[in-house]
Amino acid sequence: MVKTFNVNGACRPAKHYMIDLAARLEEIRDMVDAGEYFTINRARQFGKTTILRALADYLKKDYVIVSLDFQKMSALDFIDEPAFVGGLAREITRAVRNIKGDIPDQTMEKLELFADTKSISYKMSDIFLCFSEWCERSQKPVVLMIDEVDSAANNQVFLDFLAQLRAYYLDSDVTPTFHCVILAGLYDIRNIRRKIRSDGKHRTNSPWNIAADFLVDMAFSPDDIAGMLKTYETDYKTGMDIDEISNLLYDYTSGYPYLVSRLCKFMDERIAGKEGFPDKQTVWTKPGFLSALKILLEETNPLYQSLKGKLEDYPELRSVLYHILFTGKPVPYTAMNDYMEAAAMFGFIKNFNGMTVIFNRIFETVLYNWFMSEEYVSNKIYDIGAREKNHFITGGHLNVRRILEKFVESFDELYGDKNEAFLEDVGRRYFMLFLKPIINGAGNSYVEAETRNRERMDLVIDYLGEQFVIELKVWRGDAYNLRGEKQLYNYLEYFHLKKGYMLSFNFNKKKEIGVKEIVLGDKLIVEAVV
Repeated sequence: MVKTFNVNGACRPAKHYMIDLAARLEEIRDMVDAGEYFTINRARQFGKTTILRALADYLKKDYVIVSLDFQKMSALDFIDEPAFVGGLAREITRAVRNIKGDIPDQTMEKLELFADTKSISYKMSDIFLCFSEWCERSQKPVVLMIDEVDSAANNQVFLDFLAQLRAYYLDSDVTPTFHCVILAGLYDIRNIRRKIRSDGKHRTNSPWNIAADFLVDMAFSPDDIAGMLKTYETDYKTGMDIDEISNLLYDYTSGYPYLVSRLCKFMDERIAGKEGFPDKQTVWTKPGFLSALKILLEETNPLYQSLKGKLEDYPELRSVLYHILFTGKPVPYTAMNDYMEAAAMFGFIKNFNGMTVIFNRIFETVLYNWFMSEEYVSNKIYDIGAREKNHFITGGHLNVRRILEKFVESFDELYGDKNEAFLEDVGRRYFMLFLKPIINGAGNSYVEAETRNRERMDLVIDYLGEQFVIELKVWRGDAYNLRGEKQLYNYLEYFHLKKGYMLSFNFNKKKEIGVKEIVLGDKLIVEAVV
């Protein structure tokens, strides 16, 4: 069977290229062996279902695994207690049909009885008594896994179910119960806001306060990605530099599983045969990766739509991200803040040394593009970039010096009389707006997160396989300017480039507007001042 990179649903080892899950499974097994109850709550398409299925297979020799998916239960199953008991019993009997030999006959008979709700209405206490008898008679400890558990979170009957699990857990020294319970979903069941009251208000008093912390890192590391690519390379022998490609994938995605797999899928299935990439050997290179990245950044997928939806739901979050991106304003991370908690839960931001940062470079670029798209129609600097686009392309190469010259001229003409506060707030954003129509269709740009602050940020342009680095900074005096040049020099070393660019927004009334060249060691820096 020919394997593929999977971006839809759980990955299967026989069908899909996957990372090695062994170390993660061993970590989780330690929690299972300890009899802990815990939740696996991660962002969408972050590998939750894949890890649950792999874990079930990993544990089946020593445990009876009852693996459920609450999405398979009908909305009618959550109407009231008898309906839930019946639906849950039906789902369990379906889940264990292949391991009936491990289930006591009395348990199967009771579950089948509960599943038939036509004659008798059973209560939650009835099915939990059945669970307790089952766990007492079972030859192996019983582990309950429930995927998509948060699909039921708005139902009172689900809270009652959690409360019963909690009660039996707390009483496990005298009452037999599940050895381990694992709940997986997008939301953290311990503190999810649930709208379950008729008055429309929310409450957060979840009974699932017994859950152990789940600290297993499910993001892919560069080594994880390299291992997956080695399997692919064994099949196709492309001659790729595995370390280079795995590090590129990680640098842009921060190991977000869906984004890693989607980029690999594009390289495997959609790039070969296009201009410049006649075969897989030419695809699995840095230019091939950048071509796949371009497709990913230009598409609309459920992950991006989810990001957009959260920003519309939480205007405060939108404002925070806007300032982080365009002004470099530092924002402390506060877990108790509703909109930060939601954004982190959905995988769009993370806590980095106590500060709020966007999860990865791809999300940053998507956000930049979306925020700037709101100004495409009305912004004059964008119009000039779009109108003059062809003047900046020479022989298929981007002429960045010419871009800077035109931007300085246009920016001074349009906004030269504005005050310092205005220029400091919009200057860098306006350059990105000017640049967007010029590189659109052939390239993209991103900001290096570690350089972004209120005084400077480094913009990296990928254009038809070439890279250009432009430092955008607010001029704070000659000494600061010299430090900026040194920082740019070091950054050019990192990118193995001999030429770099600097755009300084200078508020000194005696400034000299224009473009000049500076030689620093073996580097040439083209500096533009506005």
